[in-house]
Amino acid sequence: MSDSMKRWALLGAALLIPLILVVTWASSAQKRLKAAGSEAKEVAIASVSDDSYCTPKLKAIIRRVAGACGLIEGGSGGRGCQPMEAKKVAALSGDDFNALFRPLTKRAHIVQFDSSKTDLDPEGVSTVEKAWSDQRGASFFFVVSRASTDGASDVNEGLSRDRAKAVLTHLQQKFKDEDLKSQVGLLWLGEEYAQLGDEFCSWNRSRTTPCTAMEINRSAFIAWIDCAI
Repeated sequence: MSDSMKRWALLGAALLIPLILVVTWASSAQKRLKAAGSEAKEVAIASVSDDSYCTPKLKAIIRRVAGACGLIEGGSGGRGCQPMEAKKVAALSGDDFNALFRPLTKRAHIVQFDSSKTDLDPEGVSTVEKAWSDQRGASFFFVVSRASTDGASDVNEGLSRDRAKAVLTHLQQKFKDEDLKSQVGLLWLGEEYAQLGDEFCSWNRSRTTPCTAMEINRSAFIAWIDCAI
């Protein structure tokens, strides 16, 4: 090959290599942009899905409950809401109160207790920890406990109170997080307000045994709620 041909070959290579690099970089950039757009779309869809249950009524209830339970500035500073107080705070019938939480069917958990018992069994402990780990950036962890209608009302109020506190106590002992006190809201409803129907037996429960309306109300309903209030 002559010197002239060699020079032309070198010149062609010098022009071709940058062109190939530019095309390659452009193609890679386009793929990254497309992937980023797809990821952003997925995040947006997930966010909309997560927030879909945040109706104006639910936000209002959350704010009232958070204030009454001392979770937000200006709240009463209490560590829980008793049955009649909870009913007053909610300002709703029991059925309407329960209906607000139906959109949480895939996120909430129901911890069940034995009759007249307030201790968490191993399945209950596991359920509480699983629900707590599913924060997804939420600010409030609600514990709504109940008792079945068998027995005296004052006894059942005590049972529901101690069931709610059993959840809080376990979280405090397990995670030892100072911020936890400002995140957990307790409502104990006894037997007097917002009893659950047996339809809630199909929700995420700590037990897989057969379930009746009586049994589902020996429980604590727990869930992170990330509505902006």
